[in-house]
Amino acid sequence: MSLKWASVPLFLLVSVTSVLCAKESFENTAIVRTVELGGSVVHVTTTYAVRSLENNAKVYTVALSKHDRDLTSHVEVRLKGQDKVLQFKEKSNKDYSQFDVTLPKTLSANKTLNIVFENIQTHATKPWPETAEQRDDQALKYTTDLFVLSPYSTLVQRTKVRSLSPRIISYTEPKGVEVFTGDAAATKSGANVVYGPYKDIPVTTSDFISRYQQPVTVHYHHDQPVLEVRKLKRAVEVSHWGANINTQDDITLHNAGPKLKGHFSRLEHQMQAYMKQSAPHVLPALTLGLPPGIRDAYYYDTIGNVSTSKLRVAPLPPKGAQRTQYSVLELRPRYPLLGGWNYSFTLGWDAPLESAVSYDKKTGIYTLAVPIMTAIPGAVVTEEELQIILPEGATDVDFVTPFPGLSTVRGTHVTFLDTVGRPSITLRYKDLTVKHAQDIYVTYKVSTLAHIRKALAVATAVFLFFALGGIARRLDLSISPKKKVQ
Repeated sequence: MSLKWASVPLFLLVSVTSVLCAKESFENTAIVRTVELGGSVVHVTTTYAVRSLENNAKVYTVALSKHDRDLTSHVEVRLKGQDKVLQFKEKSNKDYSQFDVTLPKTLSANKTLNIVFENIQTHATKPWPETAEQRDDQALKYTTDLFVLSPYSTLVQRTKVRSLSPRIISYTEPKGVEVFTGDAAATKSGANVVYGPYKDIPVTTSDFISRYQQPVTVHYHHDQPVLEVRKLKRAVEVSHWGANINTQDDITLHNAGPKLKGHFSRLEHQMQAYMKQSAPHVLPALTLGLPPGIRDAYYYDTIGNVSTSKLRVAPLPPKGAQRTQYSVLELRPRYPLLGGWNYSFTLGWDAPLESAVSYDKKTGIYTLAVPIMTAIPGAVVTEEELQIILPEGATDVDFVTPFPGLSTVRGTHVTFLDTVGRPSITLRYKDLTVKHAQDIYVTYKVSTLAHIRKALAVATAVFLFFALGGIARRLDLSISPKKKVQ
């Protein structure tokens, strides 16, 4: 739901004004916002061409409305043309979020810089109409604010909304903004809808928001299924005895496109597949990129093993070499996934220990790299639970995450032939996208005694078994003594 600024109470608008209208140490010579429309994921890139108004300017402030911040699951800031990510501090309240970006060096007066603010939005679109028949097309709606909030005045501002298909059904025509533009307030060209250019935009104030800020909506066709992983439970278990790493994913996949109107026809689905004219909201199959060098992959659902899958394993790269190839898994569910339908399945595989674990002989420390998730193209992972199970007897356990999670719990996991259990780390995340498909690094030590603990436990159990058998063999449990035969 879009944020209606005109309905915000006056005392809240005064609060917004007092923060966004801070000391103007910069001027925006241009703001260009590009919105890449998708299904469950929308990619927004805003480029700020800024000019310093004073010497020793070091911190630039970017603002997002509460509506946009609630949809945002990932933020990156960098200078245009550079890969290095800039550090920022976020301050939020119930009305907006403010990102104070630290520049790599101070700017003197009249110096210019281009700052790229990239944010990934999840669950930002909705199907419209909300229901569709099996053969119908799929259309989505996306809503955002017309103007970009900024505590600095802006000479020129433009928003470009780009769809994958030029089949744009409708878009909002802004009203009451003639003071900022001499031409049309919005134009459409192919797959692009452009709002602006708007000139001489003042500092964001309560008066500006109440008079000019307004939601704009783009209604467009989308030719791919809208996928969500409602729940992902990943367990990664490390075994030094087996020199193996087992990864298992329990996945609940959901098609968030328009719900099926009427009944499902298998005959019509087969005809559409034969004619290669499947409806865009139907998911017949899925392709995943898995790590190289895996083995013993398995794929099953609540009914049992699913044989309609094909795995092409990429070779394991040499140690220290960069990973350039991935194993490809093509899987076909038992039934095509239509709008509003769910499909729960389990996917797992084994991998050599050396593919993810390195050992430092000087310190005796093992370093384990664990992928947070296996990315599904175009899908968002709404909720994930990641459990990392280390070898029994592991000590000095520490870990580093690329971004913070919702919670972190350390515990003990007990399985067969364990004596004291295995250290485990459980992390929880929400609203993950391809940008979050990074590695967690875990360090730990395993002593010599811990290595042979399992062998000693098995040997002791076997010895006790035979010892008890020998003792039982020699015990006389009869009620009366046996008579000797003369």
